Amino acid sequence: MRAVLLERPGQPLRLAELPVPRPGPGQLLARVRACGVCRTDLHVVDGELPDPKLPLVPGHQVVGEVVENGPGASRFRVGDRVGIAWLGWACGECEFCREGHENLCPWARFTGYRLDGGYAEYAAADERFCYPVPEDFPDLQAAPLLCAGLIGYRCLRLAGPAPRLGLYGFGASAHIVVQVARHRGQRVFAFVRGGDDSAAAFALDMGAEWAGDSLGPAPEPLDAAIIFAPVGELVPAALRAVRPGGVVVCGGIHMSDIPSFPYELLWGERVLRSVANLTRADGEEFLALAPRVPVRTEVEAHALEDAELALRRLRDGAVRGAAVLVPA
Repeated sequence: MRAVLLERPGQPLRLAELPVPRPGPGQLLARVRACGVCRTDLHVVDGELPDPKLPLVPGHQVVGEVVENGPGASRFRVGDRVGIAWLGWACGECEFCREGHENLCPWARFTGYRLDGGYAEYAAADERFCYPVPEDFPDLQAAPLLCAGLIGYRCLRLAGPAPRLGLYGFGASAHIVVQVARHRGQRVFAFVRGGDDSAAAFALDMGAEWAGDSLGPAPEPLDAAIIFAPVGELVPAALRAVRPGGVVVCGGIHMSDIPSFPYELLWGERVLRSVANLTRADGEEFLALAPRVPVRTEVEAHALEDAELALRRLRDGAVRGAAVLVPA
């Protein structure tokens, strides 16, 4: 099969010919029909996340068609369409797994980081961590749901009901979250890089009622804010924007250092928290909800051999919505 390989962080990806993986016990083999390009892929490729499996096939927003079941695998049938997401395996036995917090499992393995992912024509995955893909979404439009949507949904849930919600960084996750938040009756304010008129226009088009500079003041006090951009200086800005008792959620797996800030920004029972990974329950809830909203994903398609271009456009902030690789 054709696959895109990361051989060393910080070096360009390479298109390679690899053997089609064989599904092991409890695994399925899927022919990849689409794979979303995520900012986490950038963190892996750029070496900002430690100790990836090498060589590695990146990608963890995989929409595929089951072509084979490994020994003991029976949850899906050949021909079913499945989603393969970031959380690829958890032990099921540690204190976190027993508490329903499998996203915090210290032995968890992640697709496109510690497990080969979907920048390829085929991908093998543990069937327990795969999802049925809602019929309402074609392959390209479904791919961003599997991380941008799932992580965004977990952030939204942990931010609480928040009648006035701020979104910092308007990319793949935010353009999904704004639709879910509006569906829940929340007012949404988008914070974008100063001078990025296209991002502001995109946010307004997707349902935000206001869009402005991420380092500037909010038009009114917020009840909660979610930070999707991996920029530490947004934390004090968001704390300034939320009212006493408000919540600031950091939704990324990596963020630049947070600058020091006066305690008064946190005082007043404001809450600052991170979101780590996702659980299967998050995935099942969100994928059941997405067709009811209904969520509309904006995507740009790239051929598999153009993975470097897609990542570069994402790094430069040039992607409107989400970039998706199409192996065929």
